[in-house]
Amino acid sequence: MTRFQNLPGVAYAEPNYILEPSHVSNDSYYANGSMWGMYSDDSPTAVGPSGTTNQYGSQAEEAWNDGFIGSPAVYVGIVDTGYQYAHPDLARNAWENPFEIPGDGIDNDGNGYIDDVYGWDFHNNDNSIFDPADGDSHGTHVAGTIGAEGGNGSGVVGVNWNTTMIGAKFLGPDGGYTSNAVKALDYLTDLKQRHGLNIVASNNSWGGGGYSTSLHNAILRAAKADILFVAAAGNSGSNNDTTANYPSNYSTTVGTSTESAVGYEAVIAVASITSSGAMSSFSSYGASTVDLGAPGSSILSTVPSNSYAYYSGTSMATPHVTGAVALYAAAYPSIRAGDIRAAVLNSTTPTASLSGKTATGGRLNIASLMALSPHVGIAIDDVGVIEGNSGTKDAVFTVSLSVASTETVTVDFATADGTATAGSDYAAASGTLTFKPGETSKTVAVAVHGDTVPEADETFYVNLTNPVNASLTDAQGKGTIVNDDTLSLSIDDVTLNEGNSGTTSFVFTVSLSGAASQSVSVKYATANGTASSKSDYYATSGTLNFAVGETVKYVTVAVRGDTSVEKDETFYVKLSSAVNASIADNQGLGIILNDDTSTKTRTKSFAAYETWAAATYAEVPETGSVDNSATLAAPGLQAGIAGAVKSEGPADDILRWALSSEDPKGRLVVRPSALPIAGAPHDVPVDEGLIELLLDDWLGTKSPNKPGK
Repeated sequence: MTRFQNLPGVAYAEPNYILEPSHVSNDSYYANGSMWGMYSDDSPTAVGPSGTTNQYGSQAEEAWNDGFIGSPAVYVGIVDTGYQYAHPDLARNAWENPFEIPGDGIDNDGNGYIDDVYGWDFHNNDNSIFDPADGDSHGTHVAGTIGAEGGNGSGVVGVNWNTTMIGAKFLGPDGGYTSNAVKALDYLTDLKQRHGLNIVASNNSWGGGGYSTSLHNAILRAAKADILFVAAAGNSGSNNDTTANYPSNYSTTVGTSTESAVGYEAVIAVASITSSGAMSSFSSYGASTVDLGAPGSSILSTVPSNSYAYYSGTSMATPHVTGAVALYAAAYPSIRAGDIRAAVLNSTTPTASLSGKTATGGRLNIASLMALSPHVGIAIDDVGVIEGNSGTKDAVFTVSLSVASTETVTVDFATADGTATAGSDYAAASGTLTFKPGETSKTVAVAVHGDTVPEADETFYVNLTNPVNASLTDAQGKGTIVNDDTLSLSIDDVTLNEGNSGTTSFVFTVSLSGAASQSVSVKYATANGTASSKSDYYATSGTLNFAVGETVKYVTVAVRGDTSVEKDETFYVKLSSAVNASIADNQGLGIILNDDTSTKTRTKSFAAYETWAAATYAEVPETGSVDNSATLAAPGLQAGIAGAVKSEGPADDILRWALSSEDPKGRLVVRPSALPIAGAPHDVPVDEGLIELLLDDWLGTKSPNKPGK
C-alpha cells in the first residue's frame, strides 16, 4: 500500500474491502426475546433489538450480522420423527427431490423409494414424511432450530436462514427400530453418492438401545461420504464415559468386523446447557465421549400444525450444532467434514459447567466459528488403471486442499510398493507439489507398465509427507493395477471302445492356457448325447481347482461295457462358472465305440427270406381287421424296408419298430402304416446281409416257425 501511496500523482491509497450485507432477524419470536439460544453477548457491538442478549446463547445472531446466513446448496438430514415440511417457517428450506416426478408411482431416481419427494418415512415405509396421526412434533422442532426461514417477519428463525433439509423419518409415536435408523442414514449417504447432493451432516436427536454393528456400519459409510453424525448426548444425566449412550458414543475412528474405520472422527456428541450457562439437569456428559454443550433448555421452535412451542432436551441442543455445521459449510464450500468438526470444536467458549464434563470444556460459539479461518487439510485420492498389454498408462492421483489457502502450501510425495513392484509393474516417482495461494488441486502421474501376463490385480501407493502451511488429512493414495489378461480353459474329446463288461475310464483333460498366478476354478458336469447316463455311463459333476502354477486337471467318466450290437454313442462333459479364467472350449465330446458283432452267419440269400416272408407275413390293411389269409408280397416287404432305411436311418431301429406285432397264431404282422415309405423305389441301397441277419436275430426270439438254415 505504501508503494502505491508514494507514486507520482497518487493522492492516497487504501484497501478495496469486500463488503457484505448485515442481517438482523425481524422474526417475531426472535425480536420479542423468546429465542435465547440464538442470542449473543452483544460484544463488542450490540446486535438486534433490546432483549436479544444472552452470553450463553449460540451467538448465531452475530454470525448473521457478519453476513453468514447459510445456503440452499448445503443439505442436512433430519433423522428423527417426520417434520412438517409445509410449515410456513420451514417450507422454503424443505427439500424437494428434483430426480423424482411426484405422483407418477415410479422410482424415477432408482434408489428403491417411489416418489420420495421430500424424503422417506422408514417407520411406515411410505413417502409421507409428515403424518399428523404420528405427531411428528419432535422432528419439526429440530428442523426449526436448524433451518427455520429467517427475515420473513414472523415466527422463529433457525441457525441457517437458508439451507435444504431432507426428511429421513424412522421414529413413530412409540420410537423406532435400529434397522430403520440404518436405512435412514444409508438413504442420505446414497443421495450424496448417487446425485452429488452436498449433504454435510445428519441430525440425530434420539437415543436408546445398546451397541449395534449395523448402525455403526451405517455411520461409518456416511463418514466415508463426508457426512458428519451430530448426536444428542442423552437425557439420563449420566456419565457417558462409564455408561455408554448410543448413538452418541459411536466413533468412526474405530471400525467393525465388516466396515473399516475412517481417518477422522465424524461423530459430534452434544450436551445441553441452560440460559444461565449451567449444564441442564437432565443432560448426560462425558469428558471423552461428549464434545461440547449448546442451548437445550426452554428452546422455542416450530411444531405442527403451523405452530411453535418450547421444548427442552439434548435433542434441542443438537440441532444448534448441526445448524452451525451447515452454516460453516456454506461459507467454505470445498471444506471437508473432518475440518468442519475441528473448527466447531476449536471455536468453543470455555464454560465452567462443562469443564471436565465435555472434551472441549466449552459451549457452541457460532460467531467465533465463522471468524475462524478453516484449517487447510491435504488429501490424496485412490486410483485404478487398466494395465494394458504393452507400453505404459498413467495412474493419475489428485491431491486436494480442503480449502483455498492464502499462503503457499507444499507437500512431498513418493511411491511405495504394495503387491506391485516398482520397475516391473510401475515406474517409481517422487517429488514436491506446490500450491500457490488460491489453488486447491494438483496431480501426481505414475506410469504403469503393460504386459500380457495373466495375474491378480496389483497395488502400489503414493504417500504424502512433510506438509507446509497445511496438515495431512489423507496421507496415502492407493493405486490399483487392474489386470486385463485372462487365462482360458479348454477340455479335450475322448474316443474309446466300450468293452464287454465292467467299466472303461474315459479321462478328459481340462487345460489352462498358462500357469495361474492365482487360484482358478471351474465346474463340470456330464450330459447325454445319444448315450444315456442310466445305461451307458455314470453321470458325474464337480469343481476343478487349479492351484497357483497348475495348468492341467482331469475329469474321469466311467463307461459301462456290454455285448449288445449297437451304434457308436456319445455323451459330453461341459464346463461352466469359471473363476479367474475364461472358458475357450466348454464341451468335451465322449464317443463310445461299439466293439460288439453278431455271431450269426449268413446261410440263406435275401431272396430266401423274401420267399419265406411271402408265406408267413400277414398283411394288415391300414383300415380294417387282421386278414390272416392275406399275404405281403416279397417285393413289397423289400421296398418297405428300403424306404425305411432311406427315410429314417438305421435299419435295425426301423425293422424292430415295423415288425412289432404278432397275429393270434404267432405269426409276425407287418402294418403298412408303420413303414414310413411303403412302395419306395427299388433302387434304394439296402445292405441285404445286414437286414438278413437282423431278421434272423429277431425271428429267432419271436417266431416258432422261422426258416431253417
